[in-house]
Amino acid sequence: MNITVVGMGYVGIPVAALLADQPNNQVTGIQRNSKRSGWKIQQLNQGKNPIGGNEPGLDQLIKRVIEKGTFKVTDDKTSYKTADAILITVQTPVNTNHQPRYQSLQEVLHDIGKNLQPGTLVNLESTVAPGTTNHLAKPILEQESELKTGEDFHLCFSYERVMVGRLIHNLTKLDRVVGGITPQCTTKGIELYKQIVQAKLHPTDALTAEISKVTENTYRDVNIAFANEIALICESLGADVHQVKRFVNSLPNIPTNPDANPYRNMHTPGAGVGGHCLPKDPWLLKYGLDTYGTIKLDPKIIVASRQLNDYMPTHMKTLLIDALAEQKLEPAQTDAAILGFAFLENSDDERNTPTMPLYHQLKTELASITIHDPHIKQYQDYPITTNLTEAIKNKDAVILVTKHQEYYNLNLDQLKQTLRTPIIIDGRNVYNRHQALKKGFTFRGVGLPRK
Repeated sequence: MNITVVGMGYVGIPVAALLADQPNNQVTGIQRNSKRSGWKIQQLNQGKNPIGGNEPGLDQLIKRVIEKGTFKVTDDKTSYKTADAILITVQTPVNTNHQPRYQSLQEVLHDIGKNLQPGTLVNLESTVAPGTTNHLAKPILEQESELKTGEDFHLCFSYERVMVGRLIHNLTKLDRVVGGITPQCTTKGIELYKQIVQAKLHPTDALTAEISKVTENTYRDVNIAFANEIALICESLGADVHQVKRFVNSLPNIPTNPDANPYRNMHTPGAGVGGHCLPKDPWLLKYGLDTYGTIKLDPKIIVASRQLNDYMPTHMKTLLIDALAEQKLEPAQTDAAILGFAFLENSDDERNTPTMPLYHQLKTELASITIHDPHIKQYQDYPITTNLTEAIKNKDAVILVTKHQEYYNLNLDQLKQTLRTPIIIDGRNVYNRHQALKKGFTFRGVGLPRK
């Protein structure tokens, strides 16, 4: 097959490389040659992986398919005309009003439609609001191409389940849902993905697949919000949320009758929720409901959960202010360091990181604020350093947001000697509170007693 993958990001790169590694496939990656991400074109064509952090198998896979000559990356869109399948993996964020920003998606759809040939499969892997494939993608493609969906070309929504740090594993080992506009479209989608998916392929319609995708992430977001709310309750009452979580999750399941005693899986609370999916997918679900639903509903639990998770960086600031008061320090006299800019440990993925809102809340109140991250050298105008000693030296507080492995290795005695004031704000339960207090630290943690 000739396959074109649009968007060389955390989804597009591994999907394109996996397909290019299959016999008789030729894959073209399309990447906008912009100031921010155009550098990926040259790097990928040199066989180098532009995704940082620990990503097992991806470096070798990219190098192999480039050397084989079955994968190339360009900003030239002429490959649309010769493609048997086109996969769309561009970002679909939401704006400050929680409305989807589909500019990139619409631009790509118009470009594909103008070049679409009969028999081609077009698949949306970008997460979208329920109803988007039918009400946005289908009309644009049909209008631009003058072809009929399900008769002249095939259109599907089939979402990824990737997680940074295990991209290849998730793409190949996890079940995949394939939703076509017609049953014939679904069949074409399954034929494509069975080349790389070693798990079950679930056929359905596009709308059901869209709802399933945003519901998966909304479910997780709601569960994290529940854990965060219990953490705040524990703080108020003076208890340790991690002990509570351990006891809640100790309830045994009865294998012979699991419904009689369902397994509890309380999630881990923390400094905030980041990534491309969880902060936006609940809003996409709500947008689909508001735009295409026939019954007026107010999804209170979903919205309140999203708002609570967005609040957690503010709570980190509250913990810092409380700790400063214990040390009789004014915020305006305080120099602090945030540990972690990436939203996920041991990665370079900064998308929607909770460090961003926390930094913006602190930079106007503290004397100075520095950010350390071992995997990110720079990002826009944020003051990021990869030198941990430089970041924490003579600071009054360290505020841990991301549990990179390097922070587990930080010796408390050495940390105390390096800091000017011994304050730790732990947003990820990396440090032992009792040990820190014993060594003379003022310690605050999400879901932990304050004294």
